[in-house]
Amino acid sequence: MIWNEKMECATRDEMKAIQSERLVETVKRIYHNVAYYRDKMQQAGLTPFDIEGVEDLHKLPFTTKSDLRDNYPFGLFTVPMSEIVRLHASSGTTGKPTVVGYTRKDINMWSEVVTRSLCMAGVHKNDIVQIAYGYGLFTGGLGIHYGTENLGASVIPISGGNTQKQIQLMQDFNSSVLCCTPSYALYISDVLNEAGIDPETLNLRVGIFGAEPWSEAMRKEIERKLKLRAIDIYGLSEIVGPGVSCECEYQQGMHVHEDHFIPEIIDPVTLEPVADGEVGELVFSTITKEGIPLLRYRTRDLTRLIYDKCSCGRTLVRMEKCKGRSDDMLIIRGVNVFPSQIETVLLEMSETEPHYLLIVDRENTLDTLSLMVEVQEQFFSDEVRKLQDLRKQITHKLESTLGLTVDVKLVEPKTIERTAGKAKRVIDKRNI
Repeated sequence: MIWNEKMECATRDEMKAIQSERLVETVKRIYHNVAYYRDKMQQAGLTPFDIEGVEDLHKLPFTTKSDLRDNYPFGLFTVPMSEIVRLHASSGTTGKPTVVGYTRKDINMWSEVVTRSLCMAGVHKNDIVQIAYGYGLFTGGLGIHYGTENLGASVIPISGGNTQKQIQLMQDFNSSVLCCTPSYALYISDVLNEAGIDPETLNLRVGIFGAEPWSEAMRKEIERKLKLRAIDIYGLSEIVGPGVSCECEYQQGMHVHEDHFIPEIIDPVTLEPVADGEVGELVFSTITKEGIPLLRYRTRDLTRLIYDKCSCGRTLVRMEKCKGRSDDMLIIRGVNVFPSQIETVLLEMSETEPHYLLIVDRENTLDTLSLMVEVQEQFFSDEVRKLQDLRKQITHKLESTLGLTVDVKLVEPKTIERTAGKAKRVIDKRNI
């Protein structure tokens, strides 16, 4: 089902007209209400009259996470606090939290795009949706929650953690849709396996997973273990939360709700737009938000855009599954390394478990890369030679892929810490 056919199936010309009208109004509102943006535009020699449509988007200055932190907590809001009905914020583990405020209209818009996303994923009003994203300042839980209610489906607002309870409710309430991080979905499958519960006995048919990078190999692993279709959903709190884009049943890229969020792809070094179809950093401009609209926000996520009409009938531009982040990219001895490359290698091997940890360190002046990866329990009860052969096999595959020496350490299942939220995949000890 397509929830909003007028917007999701608009022609390119129709969408461009919608975006242009909304962008012009947004720029005017920001310029006249946010001193920080007004100063940046004046420094670039711009006034709102210079922005006549989406073709002028490239003239506008970028917004970064630092801009939100520099204006902590409410400096980029365009409306008085009396119009803000909800606040969300990041954890602030790497600095001041980034704070976003939503007006009532913003909440309605967010519900609309999440509802569209759920329909893309094949969710309908008769479904029972178990939301195992965290509720609170994190946008995951409440974002999916309101969209699910708007669709008319039943919500189980269990939040993250308490895995035994999650499984009990899946059994007792016949949950048909699971929403959580992909790493937590895998953990749930482990607990099911330990409890001797066959996933086929559950009613799960769709999983909507996001909030952390995950590979195609990990998707196959989740689908095999939980016996459901795993759908990728994308969002970030600075833009709106989950529901910025989502896959449809054809799983050929995530449809961006571009009547609300205009995407661009830029070279993260030169900051210039890349050619159509090339991979680069994803940038968003919000064109309907009232509380804290952002112009050309640099997400740091690396992907490419696909403008071909999808087999589902939607014309909304699609973004490929993110290939990594420009700020998560590790540079080790001059080589660019993305954790997703390593994850793909590991999940293509049947002997390894989808739980790993990268440790980057520096000995004297030389960077080192170590990998801890869990392997199936049987290897620790078989001959030592088999364990050594497996280690050599993994090492060879990783070094062929990365072009780097990797110190591989095989560990028993459950050695690496599990979490109900985003999985920690990298520890960088270099202090650079």
